[in-house]
Amino acid sequence: MLPDVMTQDAISRRIIDALNTAVLMFDDALCLIYINPAGEMLFAVSARRVRGIPVLELLPGADLVIDAMRKALESGYPFTERELLLTLPVDRKITVDLTVTPLAEMQGKELLVEMVQVDRHMRITREENLLAQHQAARAVVRGLAHEIKNPLGGLRGAAQLLERELSDESLKEYTSIIIGEADRLQNLLNRMLGPNTVPHKRLINIHQVLERVRGVVLAEVPVGVEIIRDYDPSIPDFNADPDQLIQALLNIVRNAVQAIDGSGEITLRTRVQRQFTIGQHRYKLAARVDVIDNGPGIPADMLESIFYPMVTTRPEGTGLGLSIAQSLVQQHDGLIECTSRPGRTVFAVLLPLEKAHE
Repeated sequence: MLPDVMTQDAISRRIIDALNTAVLMFDDALCLIYINPAGEMLFAVSARRVRGIPVLELLPGADLVIDAMRKALESGYPFTERELLLTLPVDRKITVDLTVTPLAEMQGKELLVEMVQVDRHMRITREENLLAQHQAARAVVRGLAHEIKNPLGGLRGAAQLLERELSDESLKEYTSIIIGEADRLQNLLNRMLGPNTVPHKRLINIHQVLERVRGVVLAEVPVGVEIIRDYDPSIPDFNADPDQLIQALLNIVRNAVQAIDGSGEITLRTRVQRQFTIGQHRYKLAARVDVIDNGPGIPADMLESIFYPMVTTRPEGTGLGLSIAQSLVQQHDGLIECTSRPGRTVFAVLLPLEKAHE
């Protein structure tokens, strides 16, 4: 026996209420007439409070989207936008896939809007690409460095042998230069190869690591640099190699000091992340350590490559500090991300506090 119309409506309502996709309905004046629970979660509002408000209040500043919604009402044609950045009330930004479908009813026209938040999926994809690119770059560098090290060792040895045979002390100056430059290149290659030791993990407190880093940097920097602490005391102790994390964070903070050019603020901020994904693995708990500076920012065309070896914004830089930091953090199953705009650059060090979910 087929269920009656009311039962069908009830089933449809239960299905829509259970969807993970945010579903909103607007009337022909673009005022909200329905929002499902997923939509309430996405906008962090209750249906009772927002029902009847115009779309402009729900999506402030989304003029192009609202114009497209009006055109969809007029034309009757649906449209879809992928990876659309929206600003919600209280200046919260989200990225969504948006589908708008006009519905013709007896009383007039209505607009069905479906939103799927894709920020997390985009971040996971970006992290996977970052890990893959970093590992590929390091593999190339390691291969190149090994190819250079052998002839470089031969060159140094030949210079030493030649130096022993020379009776003229003035000529030994040239062999000393050859040996010195060979040693310098050898040290550079060793740095390019990065850490090759297994982490010696023990139970540590991340704030003790940060205090050590802060103390070292304050002893190095001029008076005009201020290092602000914003710590979350709820972060539990976890197993890690303190020396490796100190080195990684020193590289990042020193990079921030150079960015602000001797005058400005650097903030060390820690937070707990729950049910957090790093790369392809999901963790119940992770620590996030942000190193924030108010310098001029990193050029947009360099953001994707700053963790590559030999990539630097400074003429005198070697471009190895961030690459080594990334390698050290990856040895702890973590990752370093970077976002930057003029006046605010954030290096986020993400570290799992436990093993990944199986």
